Amino acid sequence: MSTAAGEGELMDVPRSGARPKLRRIVKIVLAVLALAAITFGIRWYTTRAPHVARAELWTAPVKRGALLLQVSGVGTLVPTDFRWASAPVAARVDKVLVQPGAVVEANTILLELSNPEAELATLEADRDVSAAEAQLAQLGAQLDGARLAQESAVAGLDADVVMAQRRKQIDTNMSEKGVIADLEAKESADRAGQLGNRLDFEKKRLGALRRGNSAQLDAQRAQVEGLRALAAFRRKQLEALHVKANQAGVVQQVAVEAGQSVPAGAPLAKVIVPDRLQARLRIPEGSAGDVSIGLQATIDTRMGVIRAEVTRIDPAAQNGSVIVDLKLLDPAPKTARADLNVDGVIEIARQQNTLHVARPAIGEAHATASLFVISGGEARRVPVKFGRAALKDIEIANGLREGDEVVLSDMSKWDGHDRLRVD
Repeated sequence: MSTAAGEGELMDVPRSGARPKLRRIVKIVLAVLALAAITFGIRWYTTRAPHVARAELWTAPVKRGALLLQVSGVGTLVPTDFRWASAPVAARVDKVLVQPGAVVEANTILLELSNPEAELATLEADRDVSAAEAQLAQLGAQLDGARLAQESAVAGLDADVVMAQRRKQIDTNMSEKGVIADLEAKESADRAGQLGNRLDFEKKRLGALRRGNSAQLDAQRAQVEGLRALAAFRRKQLEALHVKANQAGVVQQVAVEAGQSVPAGAPLAKVIVPDRLQARLRIPEGSAGDVSIGLQATIDTRMGVIRAEVTRIDPAAQNGSVIVDLKLLDPAPKTARADLNVDGVIEIARQQNTLHVARPAIGEAHATASLFVISGGEARRVPVKFGRAALKDIEIANGLREGDEVVLSDMSKWDGHDRLRVD
């Protein structure tokens, strides 16, 4: 009996391992849920839109209406009539006689140069001319002597021919009368014929001699003229060492100093006509495509506004800008001078019924930029294609609609975000 009771007591003992296992499962589930909640919270925190105060933003609405398209640029007034005085030969600067700002005439000497080689070459050229002229005189005397000798020979033969013709006539008459033999008459006739032929030959020789003399004299004269031209050029070079302005005006620049050596052709001084000026503007290359020759413009000299007209557009861009020259249509102020800084505005066109917005901090004409558009307390980034530009507004080609409120201020610090919370 006791044994059975002991066995029954052993069979009624409960199992104690199930409850700890359940608690372990619950803890695992709670840990997974907590990890998921933390992950979701971190992701939500990192992806939520940043907050921006509306008062910090510069905004403007997109409008539709008339738009005056203009391009502005800065530049200077430059002379249209100027001349660089240059060195005629390699030389040394002895004296600088004028300074920038000096008023000069065409024959005013600006600088004195020196070149011993040019002086020696001038002397040698003059000596060669003298020698050639002496040779020409000597050759002329020799040829005149030969010509006179030949003319004398021709004159003597001409007299002999006349005498021979007379003798022939007399002997012929006497032969017919029987006074002398026919042989003597024939001899007289033959002598007259020979002398006549010799006279013709000597005359031809005289003609050839004259033509030869003329050719020799012409050749010598040509040599003399060539040497004279060379000597004149050398003297002109020597005279050019006294560098002149060659036009009336004002000295704008002197590029050398006394004692400096300069090569041939080196620019020495710039002389301008001060009242003949034009404007030279630098236009952003993005806007230069709308500029064409003949467009009207205004130039602000800080002392007045002058009407102008586009006359030249540089075919190449430099440092992000294009050079445009404008002819002044109004007289420049009396105080205007070369290299004066000016502002210019070129009128491109007047557009009607055009979608436009105030020019943002970023974005040029015919460029694409991303702007924030505010709607319902949120600013979203949208790509915008710009058209032509005015001074304060810019044409919208694509990306915006009339009435959109656009952020125009610099938003570069939010480059990593496509939307912002605005309140």
